[in-house]
Amino acid sequence: MLAGELIQSPLLLILLAGVAFLYASVGHGGASGYLAFLSLFAFPVTFMKPTALVLNILVSAISFYFYYREKKFDWKLFYPFAITSVPFSFLGGIITIETHIYKIILATVLLFAVARLMGLFGKQKKYTSR
Repeated sequence: MLAGELIQSPLLLILLAGVAFLYASVGHGGASGYLAFLSLFAFPVTFMKPTALVLNILVSAISFYFYYREKKFDWKLFYPFAITSVPFSFLGGIITIETHIYKIILATVLLFAVARLMGLFGKQKKYTSR
């Protein structure tokens, strides 16, 4: 019934689509945004995890397709992240924590990201890919 509740909430669908668009525009999947909004709408963690994963894979695949088509994808940069992300993703998937602790960790990480985007930690170094 939770999927039905998701579809019946037009505001949540608009927010999730907005997150997908914004994250995809920079080549990301948007999982943290999906988790934040699903949490705000009081969905249980057991529903949030697979929903965010599916949306993240879908949006990332679309972004990958367009980046690859425009020859903006760097395989040499990709390999180290791919090799290390697989075992740590598995490890993260088998860890179980209490819902309230999960929400505290999620809020802390998102607030840190917002503070960083607002420049509260000083200037960022410029990245050059080549």
